[in-house]
Amino acid sequence: MSATRQGLPRALWALMVGNFVIGTGVMVVPGTLNDISQSLGVSIPQAGQLITAAAILMGVGAPVFASLVAGWDRRRLLTLSLVWYGVLMVACALAPNYTALLPLRVLAVISPAVFTPQAAASVGLLVGPAQRGRAITFIFLGWSIASVMGMPLSAWISGGLGWRWAFGLVALMSFLSGAWVWREMPDGIKPAALSREAWGRTVGSAALMSAVAVTLLSAFGQFTLFSYLAPYFAQTLGAGGAALSLMFLWFGVFGLAGNVVVTRSIDRIGAPNAVFITLGLMVVCLLLWPLGRHGFWAQALVVIPWALGCFSSNSAQQARLVQISPELASATVALNTSAMYGGQALGAALGGMMIAQGRMLQLHHVGVVVLLTAMAMSAWAAHLQKRSCAAA
Repeated sequence: MSATRQGLPRALWALMVGNFVIGTGVMVVPGTLNDISQSLGVSIPQAGQLITAAAILMGVGAPVFASLVAGWDRRRLLTLSLVWYGVLMVACALAPNYTALLPLRVLAVISPAVFTPQAAASVGLLVGPAQRGRAITFIFLGWSIASVMGMPLSAWISGGLGWRWAFGLVALMSFLSGAWVWREMPDGIKPAALSREAWGRTVGSAALMSAVAVTLLSAFGQFTLFSYLAPYFAQTLGAGGAALSLMFLWFGVFGLAGNVVVTRSIDRIGAPNAVFITLGLMVVCLLLWPLGRHGFWAQALVVIPWALGCFSSNSAQQARLVQISPELASATVALNTSAMYGGQALGAALGGMMIAQGRMLQLHHVGVVVLLTAMAMSAWAAHLQKRSCAAA
């Protein structure tokens, strides 16, 4: 398998683009939430249940599917998951009403529950230990690129043509990405099966589970507000489709920049330090959040620290878990993915409840408290990791 100029296998590019498609599909609902609410005649909190229900499935499904697909060849598994995504996204786009859309959306996100953790778990069989941290953060660049291109494009298409066309675009990209993964992934990539003993070692490790808790808290703190950015910006700034697209694009550009910086520096500064710094950036943003109500560009400046830390934090978390215990990567990456989506579900659910009570302008208060808790947990996890290494 030929390498890129970066010395990384070409298959990693296919996996990175696959994560871009997966990320775009996950974020297509937050980007089109206003139009879904209006066109289907449901409230914003009810439309937000599309995020909550999908996140619950992804959160519960990631570790369950990790066990069910343990013996599958990853070339076939990852390709099939993208094809499934495409088919269900088409079904979502054709859904006649909200009652039909909700279960179809839940079925569609089986693919993120499979693709993202299994792509990360495959990295250890595609590159050597020296490149592992860089390779994992590289394939997670796809999520950052999704925020740069996918989410703003979804908002723009939704504003001009309707949310159904945005879902259709994700479907098309899924089929194309699946073909690329099939072409580039080698046969025979099968991470070690997850035995009961491996799960026991994972769940019994204080260092690993503390690190997973950081992901849960980070996603919880962010998605209380992130899930409802479109209606929030519409209420506070009067932002329509074009302005929303521009704001999401702005957010995504800095999100990509943050991930690139972490990818280049993580092996030098260490994954725990990278996580702590990125969480701190998001706390700074939410502390300054009310200043954004003064206007579009004030809000654009305020979101920069959040964007820099948002996707890079999760990339660093994935690398951190693999580095703590490479042999348990399939289990820890699945649990981390589960924690990420579980946090999204909690955040979206709490945010929807607060909006229903007329407290949309207070969503960032929850984010600050939960993210500060995540920083404290991250410091504790780093302490446990050092103590575990010293004991070994």
